[in-house]
Amino acid sequence: MLLRCGKFHFDLSRSLVMGIVNVTPDSFSDGGHHLQLDSALAHAHQLIQQGADILDIGGESTRPGALPVSVQEELDRVMPVMEGLRGAPVPLSVDTCKPEVMSLALAAGACMVNDINALQQPEALSFVAMSDAAVCLMHKQGSPQTMQEQPQYQDVVAEVLQFLHARIAAVEAAGIARERIVVDPGFGFGKTQEHNLALLRGLDVFNELGVAVLAGLSRKSMLGKITGQDVEHRVHASVAAALLAVQRGAKIVRVHDVRATVDALKIWQAVSELA
Repeated sequence: MLLRCGKFHFDLSRSLVMGIVNVTPDSFSDGGHHLQLDSALAHAHQLIQQGADILDIGGESTRPGALPVSVQEELDRVMPVMEGLRGAPVPLSVDTCKPEVMSLALAAGACMVNDINALQQPEALSFVAMSDAAVCLMHKQGSPQTMQEQPQYQDVVAEVLQFLHARIAAVEAAGIARERIVVDPGFGFGKTQEHNLALLRGLDVFNELGVAVLAGLSRKSMLGKITGQDVEHRVHASVAAALLAVQRGAKIVRVHDVRATVDALKIWQAVSELA
């Protein structure tokens, strides 16, 4: 399986680690830690040194209950970081659902768009189609403001799979090659604890879509509910969840704790190659 992110090509013979760079005051795990440009750039370079294959840069929190920010505010947060990391040795992903932010980030060198709305806005679809960037299509039910109030599914795995299959077809029809497409089942985005566990248990089903699967489980409340640990003490649970996702076929794991995840995956890879 191949993933093309602009000038960067990955053969996905091993799973990739996407490091999170939140330039927000209110993200659930590290909100406000890297709001200043110098801090965000230092954090990004640290994640690269720790082994991140991709950096995901976001300027709007999508945690449950988060309020949207204006286009200009998101641009003011994201664009200086994109410019400051121009020429980085790894692809830069912009985590946004706003077409205007996508357009300017792509012009500044972003190699991937990570969209919780799965390019359902026509402008978003056209901007990505005109580029050579990859795209991550995520499933969610509802909006960040309301998504955790009463999420309901008859069969969460089947319904998420059906949605992502339809979005792949739509973006392919718009001219985005399959090698540029990643899908994310959206853990915690309009899902109960039971839904999240069902998705992780059945994650291997998503490999039938024929594109790279991304799993974003890092430090999420589903792990806190199991372990009883607050968000600052979920490193071990996050690494375990990343390993389980990779064992079930995830080709990208989106994480806060890059070094710990990279080391764990190196051990898993070495053992798997001997099997």
